[in-house]
Amino acid sequence: MHFGAIARVPGDPILGLMEAYANDPSPHKFDLGVGVFKDAQGLTPVPAAVKQAEQRLLDSQTSKSYVGGHGDVAFGQLITRLVMGDDAPLIAAARVGATQTPGGTGALRLAAEFLRQCLPGRGIWLSDPTWPIHETIFASAGLQVGHYPYVGADNRLNVAGMLASLEAAPKGDVVLLHACCHNPTGFDLSQHDWQAVLEVVKRRELLPLIDFAYQGFGDGLQEDAWAVRLFAAELPELLITSSCSKNFGLYRERTGALLVCADTAERLQNVRSQLALLARNLWSTPPDHGAAVVATILGDAALKRLWVEEVEAMRQRIATLRIGLVEALEPHGLSERFAHIAEQRGMFSYTGLSPQQVAQLRERHSVYMVGTGRANIAGADASRLQVLAAAIADVCR
Repeated sequence: MHFGAIARVPGDPILGLMEAYANDPSPHKFDLGVGVFKDAQGLTPVPAAVKQAEQRLLDSQTSKSYVGGHGDVAFGQLITRLVMGDDAPLIAAARVGATQTPGGTGALRLAAEFLRQCLPGRGIWLSDPTWPIHETIFASAGLQVGHYPYVGADNRLNVAGMLASLEAAPKGDVVLLHACCHNPTGFDLSQHDWQAVLEVVKRRELLPLIDFAYQGFGDGLQEDAWAVRLFAAELPELLITSSCSKNFGLYRERTGALLVCADTAERLQNVRSQLALLARNLWSTPPDHGAAVVATILGDAALKRLWVEEVEAMRQRIATLRIGLVEALEPHGLSERFAHIAEQRGMFSYTGLSPQQVAQLRERHSVYMVGTGRANIAGADASRLQVLAAAIADVCR
């Protein structure tokens, strides 16, 4: 037998939470595990701008032929403008380009392969903690993975520890940074902190890889790009991974991009030639539909205005849920303990709940979140925040 010695491995814990939640018969259950935005009805909606763009494509598309190795050209140009800014000097100087990928995860996978093959011997530094797939993508690509402190056991941002760790990193290594809405903690660097990180990056000649998965979900579409644009202005070289899953609601369409900033237009083309070759061996050409939707929206003034309004509404809903949960915890004497939830950004929150408390929430109250205490605040039901707060208070006694 060929397969007889192959062992079964545990399933992904977050996908396992989805199944457990679906099988729970309780009418009062909460799904705070899976990282998707939910509206007041508990649904992950298709934005109106996306529906309108899809209808236009349905009426106008004349072919389903392959797109090129770098993907939809219009998508690449428009997503670059969204990330870098319409008036970015790098765009005018032809020093930045985008390669379309199957989601932000595909962009990370392409970046990992690029680092392995084109910049051999470079280690990569990840925040502790970080999105678990960061760990597996880069380790599986054969890169040496290190970690810098980010949020400690006290559930506080450790900027000093981060800077000290990066100061000790070997020159030329790669550092992965979260542009905004840090996953899984929700704790973001301030502009002052970003300036300090930039100085270390310059001093140690590190190559930043900035994961930008949540543009628009933190402080706004332009505000969330502040650190990315700072680094692009101050450094000769930069890698950025962009995802359209959250802000366009295109989760299952797998739409993303790897952006590269180089010090000259010629060097950018050298890098892009390598990326096209690497992508050819990973997925040949990327899927079309999601990128065509994004390009349709960003290329039409009215659709873009509608989309911007929808992203802002999603951002405001998440911020309101954060404040509402902290207020709901106040009668239980827990508002100060969990005040950080209102200060964090994006969908996720490191609540500070222990694995034991998370297990009790699930067993006693059908509240589902990741064992580390990471909760998807965007999955909460605004009309039942008092119920959720009572459940948290119960396990904190």
